[in-house]
Amino acid sequence: MTTPEEPRRSGLLDVGDGQRIWWEEWGNPAGTPALHLHGGPGGTLGESTYRHRFDLTRTRVIGLDQRGCGRSTPHTSDPATSLDANTTDHLVRDIERLREHLGVEAWIVNGASWGCTLALAYAHAHPDRVTALVLVAVTTTSRPEVDWISEGVGAVFPEAWDRLARHAEDAGVGYVRGQDRLVEAYARLMGSPDPAVRDAASREWARWEDTHVSIDAGGLHRDPRWQDRRFRHAFVRLTTHYWSHDGFLDPPLLARPDRPVGIPAVLIHGRRDISGPVATAWQLHRRWPASQLVIDEDGGHGGGTMGAAWRAANDRFVAG
Repeated sequence: MTTPEEPRRSGLLDVGDGQRIWWEEWGNPAGTPALHLHGGPGGTLGESTYRHRFDLTRTRVIGLDQRGCGRSTPHTSDPATSLDANTTDHLVRDIERLREHLGVEAWIVNGASWGCTLALAYAHAHPDRVTALVLVAVTTTSRPEVDWISEGVGAVFPEAWDRLARHAEDAGVGYVRGQDRLVEAYARLMGSPDPAVRDAASREWARWEDTHVSIDAGGLHRDPRWQDRRFRHAFVRLTTHYWSHDGFLDPPLLARPDRPVGIPAVLIHGRRDISGPVATAWQLHRRWPASQLVIDEDGGHGGGTMGAAWRAANDRFVAG
């Protein structure tokens, strides 16, 4: 089957709070339903390459741009767009409204990076609507994970982290190195009424993002998406918003007694993922008897043979 270049269906769904989320559908309308949740927060569906992780002849694949990013409206690159109605609970409700809108009984839920956190939160809230989980570059957005990716990794990239911290120190938002959380300082910078302050902070954060994935990328490469100011501002604003609130998850996902241990799952993680070390995937796997852990020895926060493992996991759960 030739992969189409345009989704079979798409649209904007009003989910309340003045928000509309973009959704799209690929593949066989009679196939096994599957949902894709993008990373970030604020990463967007991009060019929809996630569809290549599914057999579109047997799968009805659905993706959405989460609140405030991509083609969803209003866009959080606009400082006038409030973040009060942008929390994990809101996103979980959006997913459920989309399921109802599309007439899906239950679906395979895929998540990548932050999308893993959101997929797990959705499975906790609606276990009867999840037939299986496929999680790639596993995260749960706990405080230790956030503090690692925004500060601890500085032990590996001290010069880059010093630049990131120095920018916050010089920006006049009350950040004191060693006393305050850097992610909270950047959240304040992205809330500044001064567009120049927001733009400078977004550029520094984007540079840090490229730095901590550079080991598995074979060196420092600039993500071309950062050239899009609208994307960059929304991504950094949403990321620092969610991370500074520990993903709005209390208690943390790994500490919840009602974890969805009965749902079959494949957890795929790169051994070389320094942004989110494999320890999180391992801890989740140990608490989840129905899960399979696949560690790609050459993969990082993506790459290696992780794409092939991702496709194989979805094929395993697709009926027929």
